Amino acid sequence: MTVRLRPHHLLCMLTYAGRGYSAAFTAHFDALIARLGSEDILIVAGPDDICAPLMGGPEADDAHCRTPHIEARDSAAARSVASVLQRPVCTGARLTISRSERDRLRAAFKAGTSRAACAGCSWANLCGAIAGADFAGTRLL
Repeated sequence: MTVRLRPHHLLCMLTYAGRGYSAAFTAHFDALIARLGSEDILIVAGPDDICAPLMGGPEADDAHCRTPHIEARDSAAARSVASVLQRPVCTGARLTISRSERDRLRAAFKAGTSRAACAGCSWANLCGAIAGADFAGTRLL
């Protein structure tokens, strides 16, 4: 099996602590995080497995997941993550992120060097606080 992620969700998963979401969305995100330990990641353009619960209703065409500024966020995240991992992060790429790579991604996030994609994100302050607390309580092990 494979977890399908858009590039900016590679950053979101670093600080995900299960706060601020509905119970159903949190359960869904928790299940995806658990799968990352045994499955690879396929980089996709547009809505991914994290977005899936938001894509099922009549509002799906207008969903935040499809807006141009989110596509720009994906481009910035792909560049940042590729720089840290020293490998391409583009649509169609398959990644397995080791614990040491996760630690490098978190160090870059905490230092602020990989947060260009987070500009304008409503979660940026929460994610910054989580990084500042050394990622305590996050679900990605």
